[in-house]
Order: sequence, then C-alpha cells, then structure tokens
Amino acid sequence: MSDRSFSLKRFLPRHLFGRSLIIIVAPIVLLQAIVAYVFFERDLDTTTRRLARDVSADIALLVALEDNHVGADRLRLRALAGRQLDYQIRFLPGENLPPFHGKLTSTIDVALDDILEQRIGKDRDFRTARMGDAFDIRVDVHDGVLAVLVPRDRVTVSKPDIFILWMVGSSLLLMGIAALFLRNQVRPIERLARAADSFGKGRAVPDFKPYGAVEVRRAAQAFITMRERIERHVTQRTEMLAGVSHDLKTPLTRLKLALAMMPEGEGHAAPNEIADMRGDIEEMEHMLDEYLAFARGEGGEDSALTDLGEMVRDATAASAKARQRENVAITAPDGIEVSVKRAALRRCLTNLIDNALKHGSQVSVTLARRGNVAEIAVEDNGPGIPQARREEAFRPFHRLDQGRNLQSGGSGLGLAIARDIARAHGGDIVLGDSALGGLKAVIRLPV
Repeated sequence: MSDRSFSLKRFLPRHLFGRSLIIIVAPIVLLQAIVAYVFFERDLDTTTRRLARDVSADIALLVALEDNHVGADRLRLRALAGRQLDYQIRFLPGENLPPFHGKLTSTIDVALDDILEQRIGKDRDFRTARMGDAFDIRVDVHDGVLAVLVPRDRVTVSKPDIFILWMVGSSLLLMGIAALFLRNQVRPIERLARAADSFGKGRAVPDFKPYGAVEVRRAAQAFITMRERIERHVTQRTEMLAGVSHDLKTPLTRLKLALAMMPEGEGHAAPNEIADMRGDIEEMEHMLDEYLAFARGEGGEDSALTDLGEMVRDATAASAKARQRENVAITAPDGIEVSVKRAALRRCLTNLIDNALKHGSQVSVTLARRGNVAEIAVEDNGPGIPQARREEAFRPFHRLDQGRNLQSGGSGLGLAIARDIARAHGGDIVLGDSALGGLKAVIRLPV
C-alpha cells in the first residue's frame, strides 16, 4: 500500500495550484465520463432502437405491399408510400441478395438488423448498408429486391457530436473560470511563502501585507507577528551585549591607562609583567568584540545585491595582506550576484580564510555557482579536522582539544559566527576534506 501511494505521489503536481486544480478538474472529468457513458450506452441506444423499430415497421409494410399487390396497384402504392414516408424506394426485378458473412459492429446496424429480423422474419434475406447520410435497406421479395433509402435522422440521433461539443466546451469554460478564481486564491499563499523565504534568508520584506481568504490573512498576520518578535529579540540582544561591552571596556580602558602610566624599574613592576598585563587586557577586548559580534548576528544591516566574485577577491586579498602571505589561489568569476548583508558575509568569509591561513601553507579560495546555489570553498593543506569532530567545531565557546584547533588563541566563536551568518542568509557552512590535503570549508548561499 505504501509503495503504491509513493508511486502515485510522483505523478502529482508539487505546487498547491496544480493540486487544487486537480481537485476541481477530476470530478468534472469523471462526471463527463459518466454522462457520456449514460448518453451513448443507454439513452442513445434506447433512442436508436425506438427509431429503428419505426423504420422496421415501415419496411415490413412495404414488403407486404410488394408481396400482395401486382401490376399498376403495386406501382401506385409504392409511389404513394415513398411520398408519405419520405423514402426513396426502388424495385430491382429478378435480383437476389448475396449471402452475408460479415459482422455488425455499430449500435445502429445491430439495432436495425435485430428489429428487421423480428418484423419480416428470419427466412427473408435483407441487408443494411450506409450510403453517405442515409441507410440503404434491401429486402428480398418474391420477384426481386426492394431497395429503400432511409434518411439517417429517421434511424438515429442526427448529430450526437454536437452534444459532445457542447459538453466538452462548457466543461473547458467552467474549468477556465475555476482556474482563474483558484489562481487568485493561491496567490496570497505564494506571496506569504516568498516573504517567509526572504525573511529566512535575512532579506527585508517591508511591503508584505496580509490579503486573501480569512485563513490566509490569519497565517500572514501570524508571520508578521513572528517576524516582529524575532527582530525585536535580535535588537534587544544586540543592544544588551553592546551595553555590556561598553560597560566592560570602560574599566579596561582605565586599566590600560594605568599600565601606560605605571613606572618601571626597581621597586616597581618589571617590564615583562607589564607586557603580560597589557596582553591580557588586549585579549579581553578581543573576546568582548567576539561576543558582541556573535550576539549581533544579522541585526543592524540591510541586504543589498552584491557581486560575490568581487567580495571574495577583496576579502581574500585583505586577509593575505594582513598575514603577509602571497601563496593564496583565488578563483572568483564575476556575475554571481546575491542579495546579502555585505559586512556580515565578509566577516563570515574572512573568518574562514584567516583560519586557513593560520593552519596551512597553501590556501585556495574558489567561487562557483551550482544551480540555484552559490558555493565559496576555502581549502588549505593544514592538519584538518577528523570527520567525527567537524560538527563539534561549530559549537560556540568550544575549542577542540586535539588535532587542528580552528579557534586557538580566540574565544571559540570563529566558526560559530561564520555559520550563524551563513544560516541567517538561508545557507550553511559544511566542512570536508580538501584536495590540498587539509580542511575544506564551503559556504553555500541560495541565489
């Protein structure tokens, strides 16, 4: 049962509009099939047999006139019957009908054959054939063959195709109207989905407003409320951490000033002790900046259309210059544009490049587009990270105890900040094995 339902799902449309249209179209098609069956197999057959019965009665009367009259009376009665019945009647003297070995298939032919046989008897030979818009009925009489040309509309419904045309035409009109109204009902849901997708990628959706059916409006309003709560939470978190950072930096600044004014020499602090204290203060400032960056996340910056190739080249060149490295291979073509928060994404990329430069002597940065995803790969020939511990490296405030430590000398937030930024843009960062022999970090962003 599950395999059958799975195979059926493969043929169903993936979009709501297509599935809703099937819900409307399927009953109409089923109804039309039932109506067509009832019309052609029941009503049309019944009507055809009734008409064939009347024609058969006329043919039986003509056969009786031919068998029971001779001479002038026979000719006069034949002419009178032709005028009254509106048939074309001919007499073929001396002829006989050949044996029939075929098989009747159509409803009209079968009905005529059955009823004529009942009316004129099984012992008398007769044939029915179609000639354009008429039926040619020939019956053996005692001295020849009586040929009667009966109009088609006397035997069956004249234009059943008109019924089919009206039925199909009206169905197509109704389905077109239904599809038009259905499209208007689905459009608000599609707009809500696009707004949620844009918000998930860190892009602003300021012009989104609820409209459509009551249920869709309710869902849209819930999305707006959720968006406002998330934005308020991010803003409050950023402001709180900014305040904490500011409050902590004030005493650190005073400590730096005190150290700068502290005398050195006998009876005072040794120069190496003062240098150690200054290093501790600088490390505390660096950690505060890291914490603030992690807490800030995506807040405070609007998305803008950015050429990733230009950003990758600039960020790589800046990191290589800061570490005085020239052996960095860059492959970053132009033309890959994505709406991103530039400062945040540059920080994400810089974190990965700095880690690669810190642990590898050879580094390469590659930008490529694969379908609807842009990938920025940063590779090095360093010690790498065991596969079982790669996800562990993304944990905030966590440092790897053995192997390569991507966050050594820091606060343990480098990769956590990078992934947080990537996911805020609707993407992610994954770690793998590099062709250079070390670690490969890939930023994936939806285009």
